[in-house]
Amino acid sequence: MTAYAFRIVNVFAEAPLAGNPLAVFEDARGMDDATMQALALQFNLSETTFVLPSDRASARVRIFTPTFEMPFAGHPTLGTAHVVRARTGGSDAVTLEMRAGIIPVEARGDVWTLQANAPRHRSVAATRPELAAMLVLAEADVAPDPAAPPLWVDTGSEQLVIPLASADAVRRAAPRADLLHAHGHTGQRAMAYVFAPDSPPAAAGARTVIARFFFPKHGAVVEDPGTGSACANLGGWLIATGAPLPQRVTVAQGDAVSRPCRLGLEVTADQRIRVSGRVVELARGTVTL
Repeated sequence: MTAYAFRIVNVFAEAPLAGNPLAVFEDARGMDDATMQALALQFNLSETTFVLPSDRASARVRIFTPTFEMPFAGHPTLGTAHVVRARTGGSDAVTLEMRAGIIPVEARGDVWTLQANAPRHRSVAATRPELAAMLVLAEADVAPDPAAPPLWVDTGSEQLVIPLASADAVRRAAPRADLLHAHGHTGQRAMAYVFAPDSPPAAAGARTVIARFFFPKHGAVVEDPGTGSACANLGGWLIATGAPLPQRVTVAQGDAVSRPCRLGLEVTADQRIRVSGRVVELARGTVTL
């Protein structure tokens, strides 16, 4: 029997019981793939990570949802970096080896920032009426600007990014699982990330957007509280649509599921994408297998 230590952390959290929860197994040596997948299902969080030694980075990290492994995800990257620093007593600069590549992460106190991969994008086959039907919104709620269209964007995890006409439309979105599969499927999984500028506007000099991320699970639609990979893909969307750079954006997500998350997005003048958020450790324990 082996005892495996884990920590529960909340990412993008402004309070101890806010943010997006993550389970991090501190040392996963000796676990096989099936065990990692079973533990992720046992914890039943959006993701669970497993830390392993790396000869290329500070640590190697594997990321599992309850049903499959992911090459990259934002809140697991930030939360795992926080745990790696705590375990090693190391510096505020951490590199994590993931299936998507080496991801650099740095901290100021408990606020962690990752630099995402350079974005790729492709057009969306679904029409505006089809996307509106998928989200159970009026066609007018899907932003009509041809210069800022919905796009598939990939900075490590490809996702469907859809600008909406208003923050109210973001709040009213209630996707249908069948149409998410029809119009929001990559061939491996289905999802939709919707966003719009906050209304009323935030304080002068600040830009805030309201965002929500949906995916189907066991026939129902689930909403993620805070999605760092989608925030990075929003940065890729800004680049792809020719938005003026540099930009700093606060992304408000998770309020609709009573887990408020606040994500920082920076897109630099040379098109580097950085996503940041506060990490709060909540609990520690062990699993004996």
